[in-house]
Amino acid sequence: MTLTRITRLLELVGLLQSGRGHNAHSLAVACGVSRRTIFRDLDVLRLAGVPMAFEEIEQHYRIPGMNFLPPTNFTPDEALSLLVLCYDMGDRSGIPFHAPARSAALKLESVLPERLREYLRRTASAIQMRVQPTSRIGKTAPIYQTLIEAIARRRSVRIEYDSFSDGKLIRTKLKPYRLLFSRRSWYVFGRSSMHRETRTFNVARIRRMDVLDETFRFPRGFTIERQLRNAWHLIPEPGADQEVVVRFESLVAKNVAEVVWHKTQRLVWRRDGRLDFRVTVSGIQEISWWILGYGDQAEVLQPPALRALVERRCRATLDRYQASAGQAALPRGKAPPAKSRKPTQRRS
Repeated sequence: MTLTRITRLLELVGLLQSGRGHNAHSLAVACGVSRRTIFRDLDVLRLAGVPMAFEEIEQHYRIPGMNFLPPTNFTPDEALSLLVLCYDMGDRSGIPFHAPARSAALKLESVLPERLREYLRRTASAIQMRVQPTSRIGKTAPIYQTLIEAIARRRSVRIEYDSFSDGKLIRTKLKPYRLLFSRRSWYVFGRSSMHRETRTFNVARIRRMDVLDETFRFPRGFTIERQLRNAWHLIPEPGADQEVVVRFESLVAKNVAEVVWHKTQRLVWRRDGRLDFRVTVSGIQEISWWILGYGDQAEVLQPPALRALVERRCRATLDRYQASAGQAALPRGKAPPAKSRKPTQRRS
């Protein structure tokens, strides 16, 4: 039995004991499968000994009472937390497990006492949450589910991947080890036959995936933390870790200090209100973009390579703006003067 079917059976059990009956059509819609599949799943539940009743008049299926997966006695604060998290965050399919959590919140609300339900509604309406934009799973949802099954069954997969670093569509065999949701997207960690090492792949950029008959052994001692080392986010670079020091002006220093950006960060306050932000990272490319986001309020003190990298990108940005300003200053319809060219000699 696949992980997808096990998940669906558990969802089906929750629907059947949620308090109101369901017919085959509503169960099929809720689970995203055909009526024929629902009938097969119901037979599996009966054979497993799940007590199930069928009401002839309404054509409804239900699990009477609380015979299976009994509810927990939630406190008002616990119930409020679940409902706010699941409702106020809205339809953000990129957030991990949001859809099943929202479904669980609906079931929880349906069995709460009316007075508590009304209290939670009034309280929840006073709370609003904002989260970072996330990559929508959308068309990649089947790939995400298949990856979970492949990891659970230790099966290799072959993928077609839109690689930013290679600048093209690549094909490689992958031994998937772990899935990670970080900041905005899902990532899969696994050994790539093309790169001959463990790599990180953005699930949203996998264009096609086939599960192979080949199985693999999970590498001893593998962890995502060990794989990432001290990367600023997800891309550790070869070579030794580097000590980075960034000085932030007083205008933004307190905002920077309020957040734990990295597990190795150290904060040193200066008497004039400026902040020296110290961190140990495995590579400087990723952190350079974060530093550039603070503009003239941040200055790299070390290492020299990172200081030079940020300086080059600042100069390139300035050149682009100056070029754009020059184009905008030209009269409408007038082309910029052509550069004179020196005559060239042909080589024989």
